[in-house]
Amino acid sequence: MSLLIRIAAALAISLSLTACSTTQKTADPRALTFAPLNFKIPKSDRITLKNGMRVYLLEDHELPIVHMTGFVTAGSIYDPPEMTSLAGMTGALIRSGGTESLKPDALDAELEFMASAVESVIGEDMGNLSMNTLTKNLDRTLEIYGDLLMKPGFDQSRLDLAKNQTIDAIRRQNDDPKGVAGREFKKAIYENHPLGRVATIESVSKINRSDMLELHKRYFTPQGMILAVSGDFKRGELIAKLEKLFGNWQPQEPKLPAVAMPEEGMVKQALLAKKQVSQSVIRMGHLGLEKNNPDQYAIRVMDYILGGGFTSRLTQQIRSDRGLAYHAGSRFDIGRRFPGMFIAETETKAESTVLAINLMGEIINGMTKELVTEEELKQAKESIINSFIFGFTQPSSIVTQQARLEFYGFPDGYLENFRDNIARVSREDILRVSKKHLHPDRMIIMVVGDDKKFDKPLSTVAPVREIKLETSK
Repeated sequence: MSLLIRIAAALAISLSLTACSTTQKTADPRALTFAPLNFKIPKSDRITLKNGMRVYLLEDHELPIVHMTGFVTAGSIYDPPEMTSLAGMTGALIRSGGTESLKPDALDAELEFMASAVESVIGEDMGNLSMNTLTKNLDRTLEIYGDLLMKPGFDQSRLDLAKNQTIDAIRRQNDDPKGVAGREFKKAIYENHPLGRVATIESVSKINRSDMLELHKRYFTPQGMILAVSGDFKRGELIAKLEKLFGNWQPQEPKLPAVAMPEEGMVKQALLAKKQVSQSVIRMGHLGLEKNNPDQYAIRVMDYILGGGFTSRLTQQIRSDRGLAYHAGSRFDIGRRFPGMFIAETETKAESTVLAINLMGEIINGMTKELVTEEELKQAKESIINSFIFGFTQPSSIVTQQARLEFYGFPDGYLENFRDNIARVSREDILRVSKKHLHPDRMIIMVVGDDKKFDKPLSTVAPVREIKLETSK
């Protein structure tokens, strides 16, 4: 029985017992009380292979399936400036480009025949190679997984196809106003930093197979990787399989280029990307926090109150009270290696663009002026704490969560103490961190829309810099 089903059953039994114990014939649901749910995060087993690779294991024999995810120290932040998207394309080609001994078409056919799946990706600061297979096909799927991880083929025809598809996507990147807003906002927040770079036709055209082989050699090493395995296996047998599979992969630390922290100095400005659309896309914010900041728990609660759900201030005042937009919200990202972004967003008709921007600014500024209400605090903390459990509904999510935390260097006990840290947040804490970490006076305001239809000139909000929507060369 899965963890989520067990929890649901326990809640149902608790509800039944409470209802039966009352002397009333008809119980008022609002008056029912329950004992706090005692949820403990299941522990996975952590081992280290002889070559230095770290492995998290969690057995679960409910279904004859095995899941495995490998976290690799690689990312687009390490790309050469003139070759932006090298890591992203390499991540895709690790799977789609076959292995040294197995061509892509043959690989695809064999995995499909076994109903197995292997996927690969490299994001901003982490690579990922995942595998799902039936237990009866574990041995062969593991062999394929190991070959893709250690000996990818980077087939030239698949590389050419990937480059053409990426270049075609770049040519169409300005078609979606939301995509434009997100891209240009991030470029402005992380100006002159690898996190703010975007792929161009020129940078993609420069990528060749030898670049991918060099990236793989540099970053894909046993000591730069953590495996998370869950499902229908026996611990001792699986460890022996992994030792055999990776036994000849020599220990080596990944060679990572130094990447500086983003600069925080910002002045308030409005970025305008002119586009003849009926709705303006608005994104506004600034640099956020990284995971080692002790204010992160109060920030999470603050962000929920400000823009985290249908009861948030942004949603209530912009959507429900004023009818200016269907959606309005915010998120204060907690970065893992670098500071994340604080971003408030909405889409509104062109004729209410400046009105919406000013209202959003007032709401954000209001968080820095006075204490939130007791009801807002209670609702936010309960929502965050109660939703925490849904990150652990499957053994695969449990083991990958724990492996990911080690990969990013989170402190011991982070998950175990998370709910208590949220529960301790006070109204005074929220006001303090709002004053410290919200900066309405120096936000980047990104607008994609038809400025000829705006209710007021955008310059009444902040100095304007126009973003030319031309296809990148």
